[in-house]
Amino acid sequence: MQKLKLPEFEVKLKDKNIFCLVRKKWVVLTPEEWVRQHFLNLLISHLEYPKGMFRLEYSMSYFKNQKRSDISALDKEGKMFLLVECKAPNVKLDQKVINQVSEYNKVLDSQYVAITNGMNHFIWKREENRLTQINEFPFYQS
Repeated sequence: MQKLKLPEFEVKLKDKNIFCLVRKKWVVLTPEEWVRQHFLNLLISHLEYPKGMFRLEYSMSYFKNQKRSDISALDKEGKMFLLVECKAPNVKLDQKVINQVSEYNKVLDSQYVAITNGMNHFIWKREENRLTQINEFPFYQS
């Protein structure tokens, strides 16, 4: 798998599977899953997010369509804190991806919204019903 612009960590691989840091089970290793696991490592090991506050592939209904967010982190009260859409490293983070995560956030109402392909990362903070791009990923709010 491709080297990403995310902190390295000891990845557990077996056959065509990767051990999920949060779900604590083997999942199929795809380029998107590679990015998700590296991003989870950033959040857990570097930004102090507790493993128990994540919802991966969180299911939601949006205009009668079932959608799933890649990474959702809840705050201590159980409200959505951070929503992350992961893409494979070769996928361009364009307006289509921004629209996708924005649509998810209309349902989930997260304080922070991010997109990543492991090479580039963008994050926005919700301020007065609009998203403002910021430069740093937030530490977990305990």
